[in-house]
Amino acid sequence: MADLITRNLSADEYDAFSAVFSDAFLEDWREPAMQRYRDVFEPALAIGVFDGEEMIGTAARLEMGITLPGPTHSPLAAVTAVGVKPGHRRRGVLTSLMRAQLDALHDARSPIAALFASEGAIYGRFGYGLASYEADLTLPRGAAFPSTVDIDERRIREVDQETAMEFVHRHYPAVAANRTGWLSRSDGSWQLRMIDDRGERGDFGKTRFALHPDGYVIYRPKSNWTARGPAYQLRVLELVASTPRAYAALWRYLLDFDLVAEVSWPKAAIDEPVVHMLADPRAADRRIGDGLWVRLIELDLALAARRYAAPVDVVLEVSDRFCPWNAGRWRLTADADGPATVARTDEPGQLGLDVTDLASAYLGGNTLAALARAGRVAELAPGALLEASRAFATEHAPHCQESF
Repeated sequence: MADLITRNLSADEYDAFSAVFSDAFLEDWREPAMQRYRDVFEPALAIGVFDGEEMIGTAARLEMGITLPGPTHSPLAAVTAVGVKPGHRRRGVLTSLMRAQLDALHDARSPIAALFASEGAIYGRFGYGLASYEADLTLPRGAAFPSTVDIDERRIREVDQETAMEFVHRHYPAVAANRTGWLSRSDGSWQLRMIDDRGERGDFGKTRFALHPDGYVIYRPKSNWTARGPAYQLRVLELVASTPRAYAALWRYLLDFDLVAEVSWPKAAIDEPVVHMLADPRAADRRIGDGLWVRLIELDLALAARRYAAPVDVVLEVSDRFCPWNAGRWRLTADADGPATVARTDEPGQLGLDVTDLASAYLGGNTLAALARAGRVAELAPGALLEASRAFATEHAPHCQESF
């Protein structure tokens, strides 16, 4: 470790930064994608580890906002581009990156960070907990809805990207403000969502946009012809609706496409309403994977930022080896749907848990009761577990329909 240097990057180091990251993931970045990432690259928020003059490790973050249970809104450090160059692993590079990044966020009093993990065993040791899940959802063309499903009959129209962006820039924020896990978006992050380079989309066709007065869907088609005829696939990139009737209409639009055999959405919510709109729920093929991994950087700020579903007054005894400023006993007090107070206390702990498990329950994607059954949360005072578990629960599953 003595010969390694960890520091923030400068603007002219972007090419080296992107080369290390693409090498770490054995990928070949193409210029259109590199340019769009350059547009959101902030050197002050990026870190490199150097062996002499050679950059061998990278980590960065984007400053975003995230909707929390309540709903409320909080700043988010969206951690991205974490990678170690092949040939330099097992030297403590990742630990140096995480140490520098979390210390900087602590100095800035940032409440929470989140990332998508390449491997599930990596980030727990740095205090990240698996906080949300996503469904790789596939439905067959023509999947029927019962007659009781109310569908908005107003016309859905296909438009070009420029027209679509004018609409979605207005529509997305209002819906995102009420969906736990959805992110705020700058102009640069919108451009990242819209990358349409052939190398980025693989076998799929160009991005298409369909607008409803109360929602929209962004998707890509994949052509496929078989001996029995066309069997195209539609892949949903994003589906946003402000009413249940518009949501039903957008799904009906996708499911009734000519030439299409199936519609897939790799980043659907695990409680996606369309599954319950089907006449045959077995028509939905769902594979569940992990979504956001959350890190509580300033525990008191993070717990006070969200709202709670039931009254709670509990003393949490928290362990945090990587960020010891969070360790200790904290009293969390809140009324249902009201603001919470969080303060250090000398009172005896009523629930014992690691910061990773508190992060896992933070968005409502896991219950404290389920974590206790897994041996990850200890009830130290009778009744405390049920009270806290009910308070952290949410009315719908947290969901993040984009990557960063």
